[in-house]
Parts: sequence; C-alpha cells; structure tokens
Amino acid sequence: MKIDFAIESDYEYILLIDKHIHKTLIRPKIKENEILIIRESNQEIGLMRYGFFWDNRPFMNMIWIDEEYRGTGIGKKVVHYWEELMKQKGFEMVMTSTLSNEGAQHFYRKLGYRDAGCLMLENEPLEIILTKELTKIDVE
Repeated sequence: MKIDFAIESDYEYILLIDKHIHKTLIRPKIKENEILIIRESNQEIGLMRYGFFWDNRPFMNMIWIDEEYRGTGIGKKVVHYWEELMKQKGFEMVMTSTLSNEGAQHFYRKLGYRDAGCLMLENEPLEIILTKELTKIDVE
C-alpha cells in the first residue's frame, strides 16, 4: 500500500468516488495537496480529502476505502499519515466530523479523537464534531 498526494491523472477517480465535493473544487484541492490517494499495486483503492476549519485548523472532510480493503487497517494508516503531515506543518490539533448514524464515529474515537460538539441541520442526522491534539499521536 502506498499513500501519495493526488495528481491531475487522479481527477476522474476522485470525481467517481467523492460525491461530497463539487467537481470545480477537485483540481484546486489537487493543486494544494489536500487530497491523498491510497494505492495498492498502482491501483487506486481509496482517498482522503481535507481542508481547514476557520482557515487555520486541519479538518478531514472525507476518507474512503474501497469495500474489499476495509477492516484491514488502511484507514488507520491513512489517518495517522495525515496527522503526521499536519504535525510536521506545525499544527497542534486536527478535526473531523461524522454523522451520528454512521459507524465512523467509533473509528475516530479509537484513534484518539474526542467529541467536541455537534451541528444540527434541518432534516439531517446530528453531525458530530471530533478533535485530536497532535501531541497525543500514537506511535505504532
């Protein structure tokens, strides 16, 4: 498994997989190195996209691992890889969120993320906001 920043040739894969980003924002995110691509034998098997909350706090917006690779530890490796990148850039905390009706909240909590609040949008499940101090990164 290899984790790399997305490049222009990854555009179609990102467009196919990530239904939560407007297509006009994909290329700028690629250019800013805000999308990571996970590859196995040079084949894309997942991605992770991030941005910045309040323009100053790294916020993981999306992580996707192809179905057959889930439960193998790849998601954990990608999150730790991203956390280390953010730590190297001088950030002390990262954030993410997940819907209260999704199992991802348990994944993030196992990785040391803590509940920090929630967002309530009309006709949608509760969005749980999670944070993690990078000084507490697990070394494995």
